[in-house]
Amino acid sequence: MKSKLHCVTVTQAELDYIGSVTIDEDLMDAANLIENEQVHILNKNNGERFITYVIKGERGSGVICLNGPAAKKVSLGDVVIIISYADMEFEKAKSFKPWVVFPNTETNTLK
Repeated sequence: MKSKLHCVTVTQAELDYIGSVTIDEDLMDAANLIENEQVHILNKNNGERFITYVIKGERGSGVICLNGPAAKKVSLGDVVIIISYADMEFEKAKSFKPWVVFPNTETNTLK
């Protein structure tokens, strides 16, 4: 695990979009996520788990928007966990410290 946004709330779901998850740029920075990075989404409300990629959302907006087919995997207000992973050398992995962020789940802002 490289980065984790633990428990953010879905604010939008846009089916008519090519795909991805839109994430508030403040949250991306805090969790060290980069645009187009692959992420796994785990939905705490319904147990769905799926893979997509990140696009930048408006800074300070609190947006967590599932786009395209992923929009069918969530409902507005669902709480999700967003995780990215990285490959690294074995010795580096033993001491690597991931970025783990626990935002305010009601506002999707940093506490």
